[in-house]
Amino acid sequence: MGIFLQLTGLWLLPSHSGWATVLALIVVVCISYGFELFSKFTGRGVYELMDALASIAGGALGMGIGWLFYCF
Repeated sequence: MGIFLQLTGLWLLPSHSGWATVLALIVVVCISYGFELFSKFTGRGVYELMDALASIAGGALGMGIGWLFYCF
């Protein structure tokens, strides 16, 4: 998710790489925590904050890998 969002942001906003990174991180956080909120309110799955944090960390790692692909 992080790789895809980072590369898409950098492709759409090539002259604003900082904004692309911030927007990609915001989307990663919203999707990761939103999935946990969905689990909590629908009863489908288990709500765990640590799962959301692990998803955010994985998305941030993917964003870093996306930067490597973009730079090289």
